[in-house]
Amino acid sequence: MNTEIQTYNDLQSAEDKEICNLLAGEIDKSLPDAENKIWHRHPVWFLEGNPIVGYSKLKDGIRLMFWSGASFEEEQLKIGTGKFKDASISYTSVNQIDVEDLGRWLEKSGAIQWDYKNVMKRKGVLIRLK
Repeated sequence: MNTEIQTYNDLQSAEDKEICNLLAGEIDKSLPDAENKIWHRHPVWFLEGNPIVGYSKLKDGIRLMFWSGASFEEEQLKIGTGKFKDASISYTSVNQIDVEDLGRWLEKSGAIQWDYKNVMKRKGVLIRLK
């Protein structure tokens, strides 16, 4: 695991650290070609410079977000508000994570992508890549 991401995880409470470590491990396993780093103070994974998945600390848990998740057609994922195509799920316990669902979402995150990498160049217009 990226040392910056491990440091981020280690700074969380015991329960949140467990959630973060499980998420990071599953993401790394499912997206082995993805670059990962701390981006805007949160762990994020990228494919060819395009943000795919990341997680962040909320007031009461950890939010896992997929940048293109609104296109996954997965009812467990809460679709973001606004013009972007993100969707997320929040966890307060590691026992809430269904690894099978997570694996399916991660597979979709590689196959279904909107071009966030170039959204600024296009003045906020998203174009579907895959």
